[in-house]
Amino acid sequence: MPAEWQRHDRCWMHWPTGIDPRRYPNLDKMRQGYANTARAIVEFEPVTMIANKSDVEECQKLCGEKVVVMPLRIDDSWARDSGPTFVTNGLSIAGVDWTFNNYGENIDFSYKNDALVASKLIKHLNMECFQAPIVLEGGAIHTDGNGTLMITEDVLLDPRRNPGLTKKEAELILSKYLGVENFIWLIAALEYDDTGGHVDNLACFTPFNQILALSETDSEDSNYERLQENRNRLQHAQNTNGKNFDIIEVHQPAYRKFLNERMPLSYINFYMANQSIIMPVFDDHRDKKAIETIENIFQDRTVIPVEGLSIVEGGGCVHCITQQQPSIN
Repeated sequence: MPAEWQRHDRCWMHWPTGIDPRRYPNLDKMRQGYANTARAIVEFEPVTMIANKSDVEECQKLCGEKVVVMPLRIDDSWARDSGPTFVTNGLSIAGVDWTFNNYGENIDFSYKNDALVASKLIKHLNMECFQAPIVLEGGAIHTDGNGTLMITEDVLLDPRRNPGLTKKEAELILSKYLGVENFIWLIAALEYDDTGGHVDNLACFTPFNQILALSETDSEDSNYERLQENRNRLQHAQNTNGKNFDIIEVHQPAYRKFLNERMPLSYINFYMANQSIIMPVFDDHRDKKAIETIENIFQDRTVIPVEGLSIVEGGGCVHCITQQQPSIN
């Protein structure tokens, strides 16, 4: 599994369907957030937006002519999670099709199309498909491209996803399908994170043996203890050469609610497009500092801020709604 900062052939996204009006009451606003993200990414790499046939016309209008719209049946809009994870041997690209069960919610008829979308896309691309034997979503894994994988106990060992799975068994499976050998286990989802603990809200690698880690300084904050625990684990983590990572903290945005629940806001939930970082901001007083931190790290890339609140109202953010297809050139 290559690192996300390596060159991409394309970015894949899914157009919001509004499957549950109670969960997505602001569908028009959410779609505009997706369109703004696609328009930002397509300036740096090709973007294909998968949409239901009934939504193709509106999707194309909002996203613009540069974005390719592909009709395919989907239920929800989280391309990172229900789409494939792409892997390479240096000569060709293949896709891993994880079992999808709607984040451990014992998938019902409503999400049957999302459970099939990865295999359909891999077939469309005429790639080899690896059918993985565990429930997993792409937002739950992050690699440095050099054999180290960052994951969370909350997802891999979730009894609603993989009952009875042990860490050792999980590591063997991930090693086989992703070509990794070194594991960093984090815990603790942000409060009211619908995924139950995806790593892309918590931490990510950079090309410089660094890990960006979401942090909180207020001990009264409901996310404080869980972020501190993750920070402590990262402090002791090593790469495949036995070297510790440099941990760079990025303070989480201020507490904000939607539908009477705390929004899982994270500046780390960004997309590494070719030559750029597409980064969510939240009309928050910490936006400026977070942008400066990312710009200082990725000095060879252009940081493009996009409005993130309209996306997070659906449960995820910029990284969750995108999936990179790596290049072998």
